[in-house]
Amino acid sequence: MKSRTLIQILLGLVIVGLSIWLVSSIMKPVKFQNEYDLRRDACAEKLKAIRALEDAYKNTYGCYTGSFDTLFNRLMNEDSLSVVNKNINYDKIPEDVKLEELPESEAIKLGYVSRVVAYVNPIENLRANPKAKFNLTDEEILNLRYVPYPKGEKNEFELEAGFIEKSGYQMPVFECKVMMEDLLSDLDEQLVINKLAELNENHRFPGWKVGDMTQAITDGNFE
Repeated sequence: MKSRTLIQILLGLVIVGLSIWLVSSIMKPVKFQNEYDLRRDACAEKLKAIRALEDAYKNTYGCYTGSFDTLFNRLMNEDSLSVVNKNINYDKIPEDVKLEELPESEAIKLGYVSRVVAYVNPIENLRANPKAKFNLTDEEILNLRYVPYPKGEKNEFELEAGFIEKSGYQMPVFECKVMMEDLLSDLDEQLVINKLAELNENHRFPGWKVGDMTQAITDGNFE
């Protein structure tokens, strides 16, 4: 009787153990996908902000930069973006003069037109643009260079910039990215291998990025 009871207890423990193992096996890929999505979204937010800064840098200096130090320091610490306001002095223009027929340099010389140049900090100019929706603090900007995962590690996004030739012109380009194997390095190794194989099979870039060093685009592959 005791043996029968002991066998029943052991069988019960085995069944419980198998049930736990089965549930864990089913939930493991689900948890991995949820974490994958979470990390994608976190990277996307940072990459979009970096893109906004690179666009502000290009508007100011005519090119992109492949250095986070240069990107942050020049945009945050220099009043380099010139904004030209053109004022037309209607009271000084004779009735027989058609302003549109005069070269601007001549109109300025005659006092018909005046130009006022103001210098604006590029970051503040970006924040003031309602379309940009850029409201990061200075501290948050300085931390954009760091990949948000794995937690506790200060890995940086890879940032490159340069020029490509298109239709006889030199076009500025940049690319900012993180490779999937770095972003997911603390997760289940086999599931990471499976995800990379899936991306490769579908001819997709094995990471998250904005911009491209081979074509003049600033799109993100997460969009």
